[in-house]
Order: sequence, then structure tokens, then C-alpha cells
Amino acid sequence: MARPDIVPAAGGGTPLYAAEIKIYPRSVTGRYANWRWIMVWATQLFFYAMPWLQWNGRQALLFDLDSRRFYVFGMMLFPQDFIYLAALLVISALGLFFFTAVAGRLWCGYACPQTVYTEMFMWIERKLEGDRAARMRLDATPWGWGKLRRKGGKHLAWAALALATGFTFVGYFTPIGALAASAGRFALSGWEWFWILFYAGLTYGNAGWMREQMCKYMCPYARFQSALIDKDSLIITYDAARGEPRGSRARGTEARALGQGDCVDCTLCVQVCPTGIDIRKGLQNECIGCAACIDACDQVMDKLAAPHGLIRYATANGVENKWTRAQMFKRVLRPRVLVYFAGLAVLCGGFVWSLANRAPFQVDVLKDRAALARLGEDGAIENLYRVQIGNRTEQVQHVRLRAEGLPGLGSEVSREMTIEPAGILSLPVTLRLPPDEAAAAGRGSHPVRMVVEPLDGSASHGGVTAPASFYVPG
Repeated sequence: MARPDIVPAAGGGTPLYAAEIKIYPRSVTGRYANWRWIMVWATQLFFYAMPWLQWNGRQALLFDLDSRRFYVFGMMLFPQDFIYLAALLVISALGLFFFTAVAGRLWCGYACPQTVYTEMFMWIERKLEGDRAARMRLDATPWGWGKLRRKGGKHLAWAALALATGFTFVGYFTPIGALAASAGRFALSGWEWFWILFYAGLTYGNAGWMREQMCKYMCPYARFQSALIDKDSLIITYDAARGEPRGSRARGTEARALGQGDCVDCTLCVQVCPTGIDIRKGLQNECIGCAACIDACDQVMDKLAAPHGLIRYATANGVENKWTRAQMFKRVLRPRVLVYFAGLAVLCGGFVWSLANRAPFQVDVLKDRAALARLGEDGAIENLYRVQIGNRTEQVQHVRLRAEGLPGLGSEVSREMTIEPAGILSLPVTLRLPPDEAAAAGRGSHPVRMVVEPLDGSASHGGVTAPASFYVPG
């Protein structure tokens, strides 16, 4: 009999492809399921609540694209500070490599947005349509009022959650208070409507419809994880030596006395898997490390009065050599992991140090290209510049500008000024070098420095120096 999910080739012959078979994950409880929900609550409380948190009278976390200012609690960043974003992305990638080498796809199983939102959407689905068997029966029944009501209610709830997610996402780029007020008056701009609906559509499609297909076919992490793990990485494993041969048995019956393994072939590990794999066939790239199969198997072992751990977090070497947990953990500190950890520690330390010592001013010096130098009335050599000073803080800064690098230069320029919060001050500066000092310096270009330093302790950082050059003609 032909399979209904196989699409035959035109004119008969070899099938072209198999249609995707819908997966109905069964609900499961246990310690790993609890950890997944802890991560759902932690990540979503942060995501939904953070835009509403206030800091010094403004949104604590705001990426204001209109004004090109990015607020992260007490810090204010500008587009030229995108080096920090690049560093953060490198740290995240290296952190992913490190944790994968140690314990496989923990990120995917517990904290990935695809996993988190799929858990939330599946919870809504179970509440409105029932667990696995009830959903399968519902999908098999003809359309009627009852099915339409339950399906429609589910999709309405999904859409509401997706819209709330899209609105919150846009609230990180537009002050969320003003965004909410505009939404209440139906006065959102076209771009705000676009991004709210775009992100809501992605959430609705990925978590409601795509689900495991995102992890199996579209996520590149599943493809290169095999290059990051080895036989000493903690992964979800099935202990075949203990579980095989499979066979059903009564509670309290000793499996070995019947010539069987501990696995009773109940297939619950397959039914609870969100990607529909059978972990008993070994590690597969579709496995996201959520440990739902461990919770299901442990519950079956409890009913059979058998020990836990038929499916468990372990290393391939640990299962093969029957190592204890302590013996497996000793192999964690292997060269690959140490290299990842050392790189991660250096990058994190440098990132934190750079942020902590970030200068409160941005100083740029542009030399006048119309004339390299000119001769003053008293015989002094003059060079013209334009100095731009940007205030990187949200406080008024009182600063002094001075020049140094050549004898006699600093006494000719010393200026005090006030810069408004996040303001940029652009001013012309003339450096003058007396004739005697110019003769002593000699012909050519000489390095000098423009120094901007706080006057009254209004800045928590010392002076900021910008390099320049002073030209003495022949």
C-alpha cells in the first residue's frame, strides 16, 4: 500500500520527496521540564519587562535609531561604538563553542528563542486542544463548530502572544511608553506597524507552524555541532548495553531474568520529543538537548521499580566504558575546552575593562587643508585646526582644551568650555609656536596632542588625548 505522505514522480517511478509528517509532542513533567520552564520565565520576564524599566528618567535599555543613541542602563553609546557589538557577538559565538564542547546543545534545549516560544505556543495548544492523543483525534475529525472553535481559539491566542512579542520588540527601538500611547490612538507610523507585524509574523510562523523544522532544516548550529563535540562532551545518550534487548514486562519483574534489557519499548521517549527523533538510535543532529526523553524514561523506570538513567546526560566514552559521573567530569578539562575557556575569559575581561574605562569624550582633530602653516605678525608659526568634542555622557561636562607636545605651544591655547549632555561641540583652534621654539623644533611635521580634561570632577574619567601634527615650514 502506498504511503500517503510520499509524493510520486510524474508518470510513476521513484518518489520525488516525502511530505513532512506532523509531530504531536506529548506533554511531560520532571526536573528537566521544570528547568525549561524556569528558563522560559526568566527569558520572557526579561524580554517583556525590560523596556518598561526606567533609568534616570528614560528607558533603561533603548536603541534609539532616530537620534543614533543607544542607552544601556547608565551608558550611552553611539554608532562609532559598534565595536562593542562586534565584540559581544564574538563573545557569544565563543561562549556557544565552549558550552557545546562541554555539554552539547544546552542553548538549544533551554534558552534558544525558537525553543522558548515553541514551549509557550505548545502550552496554549495543549490548554485549548488537549494533549497528544486529543490533538491527533481533533485533526482527524471533520470540520465542524467544535473543531472550528478550538482551532480558532488557539490561533487567536497565538496571534495575541505574537503581537505582544512584536510590540515589545519594537519597544526596544522606540520608547515603549510613547509607542503604547500611539498604539492606543491607532497613530503608529508605517514603519512601526511594519516591524510589529513583521516580528509578530515571524514569531507566529516559527513557533506555531515551523517549530522543529527550524531546528532540523534551517538552523546552521545543528550542522556544525558535530565539529564542536567529541566523545567527552555531555550529550543525551541511550544506554544500549543496559536497555537491549527491548521487551515489555510487569512491574517489579527483573529484566535480566527474562533475558531482556530495561527498555520496555513504550516509545514515550519518541512521543515527547519535540523534533520526533528516536534517541535509542543514537545522537542525531535533530536532537536539541531538551532532555524531555530523560524525564519520560525516568517516569517509566519509576513505575517498573528500576533505576533512573537508561536515557541520561552522559559522554560517549562514559557510556562505552561504564564510567561514573565523577570520572566523566574529570575529562571535561581537556585541551579543546581549556582553549575555548581561555579565549572566552580574555575576551570577557577585555570587554568589561574597555567598557569600564570608556572615555567620557570623543575628540576628533581635523587639520585645515587650505594651508599647512602660516606666519603670524610676530613671526610665530600658526597651524589651523577644527576640534570636535562629543559628550558621551548624560551630564553637563565642564572641560578645558589644551595642546601639548612642543615647548611653548601649550601656553598659546587653553580654553574652557561647557558641553551639554550628548552634545557635540565643534570649534576652530589655532596653535601658535613662537619663533625661537619653531627654530629649535626644525622644519617639518611634528606630533602634538590635543587634550580635553574635566575641570570640576564632572567626569569620572581623566583627560582624553587626540593626536595631531604641527607643521613648521622651511
